[in-house]
Amino acid sequence: MANEENNREAFLIQRFYCEKMDAPIYARICAALAEGLTRDSKVGARILDWAGEPTRDAVPLRLIGGLHALVLAGADDELAAVFSGTIAEPVAVKATLSRVLVRHDEAVLPWLDGPPQTNEPGRSGGLMLGLLEIARRHGRKLEILEIGSSAGLNLLLDRYRIDLGGTIVGPADAPVILRPEWRGPAPEPVAIEILATRGCDVHPMDATDPAVEQRLAAYVWAETPERATRLSAAIGMMREKGVRLERADAADWIEARLAEPQAAGVTRVLMHSVVWQYLPETVAERVTAAMIAAGDRATADRPLGWVTMEPDRVRGHQSIRVRSWPDRPDWTDLATAHAHAAWIDTRCEVSV
Repeated sequence: MANEENNREAFLIQRFYCEKMDAPIYARICAALAEGLTRDSKVGARILDWAGEPTRDAVPLRLIGGLHALVLAGADDELAAVFSGTIAEPVAVKATLSRVLVRHDEAVLPWLDGPPQTNEPGRSGGLMLGLLEIARRHGRKLEILEIGSSAGLNLLLDRYRIDLGGTIVGPADAPVILRPEWRGPAPEPVAIEILATRGCDVHPMDATDPAVEQRLAAYVWAETPERATRLSAAIGMMREKGVRLERADAADWIEARLAEPQAAGVTRVLMHSVVWQYLPETVAERVTAAMIAAGDRATADRPLGWVTMEPDRVRGHQSIRVRSWPDRPDWTDLATAHAHAAWIDTRCEVSV
C-alpha cells in the first residue's frame, strides 16, 4: 500500500511541475490520475505496482504521452476533449480518464516501457546561453559533445536562429527561430563558432522516420501547439542534413571522446539537457570522473567546458550552469529556465 501511495504521489509531483510551467490542462490530468488510477486496467495496475522510483522514471509523462498519442491519432473524442480543456471539471476529467484507460488498455500499455523522449529543440536556447559563456572564457571555436541526445534535435543548435534577449546567434535564414521570453540581463554578445556537434543516446531515435516523428509529437504537450510546429520544422532540417548521433552508453562514449586528440585553439564542450535524472548512478559518476580527469589535463590552448540544463527539483524549473577548465572548475549558475525554455531568467537563484 505504501508503494501505491508513492506511485500516486508521483502524479502530484508532476502536477506541481506542470503548474510551474504554465500547463494547467496537464496539471489537471495529473491530479485526476493521482486520485483516479485503479487496477481495472492493466495500465493502472502496472503503475500502482511500479517497483522503481516513479518520479525519476517519469512514469506520469510516459502515461500522458501514450494518452496524447491516442488524441493525435483521433482515436478517442472524449479523451480529446480532456486534452483540449473542453472537459475541465475535476470529477469529469477523472471519470473520463478511467473509462479511457479501460477502453485503450492495450494501446497505452507499451508507453510505460521506456522513458519519455522529449527531444525539445527549444532547449537549445538555454544550452546556447551556456555555450556563449564558454566562448567568452576560452575563445570562439567550440566542438560540442552531447549525451542523452534522443533524436539529436539539439545537435542542430548551430543551425537554429537563437534570440537571447536581443543577443542573436545563428543564421538569419534558419527554418527554426528560438526566441524565449527573456527575464533579466541579456548575455553580452560574443563571437562563437561551432566547428562540430556529435551526440549519443542509449536508444537513439531517427526523427526522419514518420513513426518516430509521431512518437516525438506525442510527448509535446497539447497546450503548447507552437512546440509541435517547431518540432516539425526541426525534423525537416534533420531530413535536409542529418547529425552525428551514435548508439552508446553515455559514460563509455564520453570517456572515448575525451581520449581523442583535441585541436589547439578549440574548446571541447560536453552539454546535456534534462538527461542527468535518467542516468544510472554509476554512469553519472563515471561521466563526472571522466570530465574532472580531462579537466586536469586541460590547458589554455586546449580547454574543456561543461554546459547543463537540468532540473532544479525544489523550484520546478531548470538550472543552466557551466564549468570549465583550466581556471574555472566550479559550477557557475547562469539562469533558471522553463523546462522547454519558453522563458529564461538570468536573475537566477538555484537550489541544486
